[in-house]
Parts: sequence; C-alpha cells; structure tokens
Amino acid sequence: MKKVILTSILVALVVIGCADKTQAPAPAAPLLPVLAIKNTNATTDSEYPASIQGTIDVEIRPQVSGTLDRVLVDEGAYVSKGQSLFKINERPFREQLNNALANLHGAEAALINAQLEIDKLTPLVQNKVVSDYQLKTAKATHRIAAANIEQAKAMVESAKINLSYTTITAPVSGYIGRLPKKQGSLVSVSDIEPLTKLSDVHEVYAYFSLGETDFINFKTQYSGNTIGDKIKNLPPVSLILADGNAYTQLGKIDMVDGQFDKNTGAITLRATFPNSNGTLRSGNTGKIRLGIQHDDAILVPQSATIEMQDKVFVYTLTKENKVNKMPITIIGKTGTDYLIKDGVKSGDQIVLTGIDKLQEGQVIQPEKSTAKVAQIINKK
Repeated sequence: MKKVILTSILVALVVIGCADKTQAPAPAAPLLPVLAIKNTNATTDSEYPASIQGTIDVEIRPQVSGTLDRVLVDEGAYVSKGQSLFKINERPFREQLNNALANLHGAEAALINAQLEIDKLTPLVQNKVVSDYQLKTAKATHRIAAANIEQAKAMVESAKINLSYTTITAPVSGYIGRLPKKQGSLVSVSDIEPLTKLSDVHEVYAYFSLGETDFINFKTQYSGNTIGDKIKNLPPVSLILADGNAYTQLGKIDMVDGQFDKNTGAITLRATFPNSNGTLRSGNTGKIRLGIQHDDAILVPQSATIEMQDKVFVYTLTKENKVNKMPITIIGKTGTDYLIKDGVKSGDQIVLTGIDKLQEGQVIQPEKSTAKVAQIINKK
C-alpha cells in the first residue's frame, strides 16, 4: 500500500513539472541597436608631453659687486623693458669716476705743458740757439701726454659704465621670478645664483619629442621636400594643460631639432603659442596634441567596446542574429571613436548598447532604425 502511494506522488510531481514547462514561455530576444562598419577617413590624436618656456628667459645678474641698496620690484610682477629692478650702492663707483676725472684733468694739463715747451724750443732751434735734440724730446713728451689723455678718458668711460651698472634694469618686458637676494645683501658678479629670472611670455614655446617611428610617420604625412617645407604645411596643434583642458588658442610647429638625442632616441620639436593674457608661464607643463590623417579607416564607438583582462572586445552580429565576442586591436583614438587595426572589417555589424549583459552566442533583435543608432552615437 505504501509503495502505491509513493508511486502516485512521484507521478503527480512529474506531471506538475511538465505542466510548468509547457506553460513558461521562452524569453524574447532583446532589441538592441547595431551599427554597420564602414571605411571612412579619420584623424587620430596623439599626445606628447611638453615643457613650456617663454620666448625669452633671462637670468638677471649683477655686473659689479656691492651692497644691494634697494629691491625695486616684487616677485611675480610684470615689468617693462628698461624698468629699474635693483639698485646697488653707488658710492664706491661714484668715487672711482671722480678719481678718473681727476686723472683726466691732470693728463690734459700735462699736454698743455708739453705744448708750451715745444712752442718755446721751436724758435730757439730755428735760430740755432739750442740743439734740435731738446725739441725732439719735447715733442715726444707731448705725444706721451696725449696718450695719457686717451687712457684717462678710457678710465672715465669705464668708471661711468660701472656706475651705470649699479642700477639693474629689465632687458625685456616680462614677469619677475623669485628674489633670493634681499635689501642689504652683498652681491657679486661671481655669484652662482642670479638675482632673479625674467620671462618674456607674450608668446611661449612648447617643446616636445617624437620617437624615430613617430617622426618618420610625421614626415611622410605632410607634403614638402625639406623639413622647412613640411613645417609650412603643418596644421595648427593643440596644447592640453595639466588639468586636462585644452588651451584656448592653437599653436604652430615652427622648429625641428637638427639631431636625435642619442640617449633617448627622440628628436625635439617646438610649437609656438600666443599668450597675450599671460595664462601660460615658463615652467608650465602640458601635452601637445597632434592630429594624424588616416584614409579608409575602421572606426568603432568607444561605447560599443568592453574591456576584459587587458583586451578590448566588441560584439559582432551573425546572419542568424547571434552575437560573437570579438577582440579588436586599437591603434588610435578620434573623438569618441577607436581606430581599429584588426578584429572587425567593413560590412560587419556590431552591437552598440547593452553589451555588458550579452553572452556569447546569444540571439538578439537588431534595431533597424538608423535614426535610433545616430541618436545613440551622438550622445557619446
């Protein structure tokens, strides 16, 4: 009797299970937008670390030694060409000038005295009262006195120059750097550290380097027989600042170094950027963004990719509307798209959204509306 009851229960459970299976409908295939890959022309951006300098960066150093009487500017101030920056105690140099002037006056008096001697001896020699030897000696003395005047004049000019060096002025317009020497400090022409640095930054230079391969690609992309010709045909470049934002004005590459650095295997290029508002300063860093043109390129939206274990994949669609996870090789980036070398080709269809929930071999319903696909791409 117990066996009959147990058998009846098992039969009932099987019947219920079969009924549930027949009642549960199969899940519908998800409706997802797909994009047909096409060859197109594209420009990829490559970024290279850059260091920024003013068009003129000069060290301000004393040209005479002495005590720093006054500091006439503050750190970070903008100064104009010719503006006074520092004042060195001028009293010793003023006395040197006075001494040089006194020597000049003495030399001038000696010349007058030598001329008087010549005037006195000339008629006496003509009348043969004295020998011409004395007249020749007087003329030699006159020439020595004249030479002494020239030497005294040179000493005066030298003293004037040294006196003028006690006022240190700005050789160019620009921004003042740090001021390590303060009022009362002893300064010398042999000091290792300058009084300050002055940067003319109405324009700035951004220096960056290209490796050999990048430089070869760089040269072959633009027309021209020489580097100078190619520079003329280069498009403007962007400067990406340290905060990740692009500088508001474009720059122009205007110099390519003559040699590769044997230690780094790279060559240096220079781009010039206008900087009338003083946003950029010497010592800033950033990145130069270069655009490289690619013909018949394969582009894939970044939003249609998924990264797993250091590889990037897309989901391609078969004729049966099944998805396959396909690894791709990325060689560049343009806007919100990846430039693809391998993995997909023109004519392939890829899934645009919902890829994080897809599984290999899953069947989907491809979205046919081109407007819908365009809307998704434009949002990215």
